[in-house]
Amino acid sequence: MEYQNPQPSAGLERELATSQVPASQLAAGQLAASQAPVPGHGRTVIAETAVAKVAGIAARAVPGVYSLGSVPSRALGAIRDAVGSSDHAAGVRAEVGETQVAVDISLVASYGTPLHSLADQVRASVYRAVEELVGLQVIEVNVEITDVYVAPPPKSAAPAGTEREALL
Repeated sequence: MEYQNPQPSAGLERELATSQVPASQLAAGQLAASQAPVPGHGRTVIAETAVAKVAGIAARAVPGVYSLGSVPSRALGAIRDAVGSSDHAAGVRAEVGETQVAVDISLVASYGTPLHSLADQVRASVYRAVEELVGLQVIEVNVEITDVYVAPPPKSAAPAGTEREALL
């Protein structure tokens, strides 16, 4: 479902038409914060994909998030990265209503990061980003941690004397 601005009611249009706002302020776009913009100039539609991308970028910015998505979606993402494309919405699903949104995020955490704390930080980051950038009320952010990434041990340089020589 996509978010659409609700159509203004006739009462609101009448109220704005009879308001005491000077024409110079209307022309300059200096309406007071308590007054609504003039309706009827079009509508705004925000797709679920756009909300998912905003949420995905916000989640990736949290320290301790290794990647978003499950194992199959990460494999597909690796192929996508190899050809120079990226999907910021991988591992994120958004359900958009008229004024509210719900977000589901699946992620892989880095080993050593407290998982409950990570989920709380991701949730807070997504709430903040979606409400500020998209302008919709976030009703819930569900976080599923599907895996923990363990970094491979660093390769140590072998001493020169223990290397085997190739036979000719």
